[in-house]
Amino acid sequence: TKHAAGPPLLQPIRPVGREGSTPTMTHNRPIVPTTLVTAKWPTRDNARPLHGLHVLDAFCCIGGATRGYQMLGAHVTGVDIAPQPDYCGGEFVQGDAVAFIAEHGHEFDFIHASPPCQGECAPTKGTNAARNTRTGRAHPRLIAPTRAALDGTGRPYVIENVPGSTVRKDVRLCGEMFGLGVLMHRFFECGGGFIATAPPHPRHRGRVRGWRHGVYYDGPYVAAYGKGGGKATVAEIQAAKGIDWTSDHHALCEALPPAYTRYIGLAVAAALTERRAA
Repeated sequence: TKHAAGPPLLQPIRPVGREGSTPTMTHNRPIVPTTLVTAKWPTRDNARPLHGLHVLDAFCCIGGATRGYQMLGAHVTGVDIAPQPDYCGGEFVQGDAVAFIAEHGHEFDFIHASPPCQGECAPTKGTNAARNTRTGRAHPRLIAPTRAALDGTGRPYVIENVPGSTVRKDVRLCGEMFGLGVLMHRFFECGGGFIATAPPHPRHRGRVRGWRHGVYYDGPYVAAYGKGGGKATVAEIQAAKGIDWTSDHHALCEALPPAYTRYIGLAVAAALTERRAA
């Protein structure tokens, strides 16, 4: 579905589809109906300040980022190279995310991109570098081509990735900022005229629970990655991240907590309000 282009963050492209409506079909694949969950953190008036805006979630996976924007009323389309039967957004397109951004990104009001982090994290570039070279294992480095495609759209955007990646460190978010059961530090690079600031980073309440070098540590946070060694169960990750629409362990580990993009979405709404008042 194509959407008419308009000034960034000024005009909604089309109304948000009604929640609970019959699933639509995109590229002959059924779309999981959207069911919005209630935010577990304070809201001023339960407003939906992104109502009517169309957001693209590139490299969407199951839609952890998607859900945060949905909570604020946005209609979200996801694109991913792999099938995502548990994707929670309004529409899903299976395909190359960078190519989709280049071809269709200008049709959206705002773009969120989460390129794969495996090629960006510290172990890949440090601890595991020699082993990966020896075995021929390689991970794609997609931040630069994603940024180039986003800049070509003329639309406001964020790129999210892990510490140690090449994203510009405009905003750092942490689960403790939102009272979550994971730490999961992530950085966001703002572009296309969009600017956001990070909230204060509170002191962590303790350690991440699990085994470290033969010693077991208890703590208020779960290790939402891998298995064994005291790592979190499916139910624990669901509760810690605020994700209730999938039980796929790997997808849960990869997913961004919706609280993070709800925060980014509120910054988008503030920018929208400011530009409308100008």
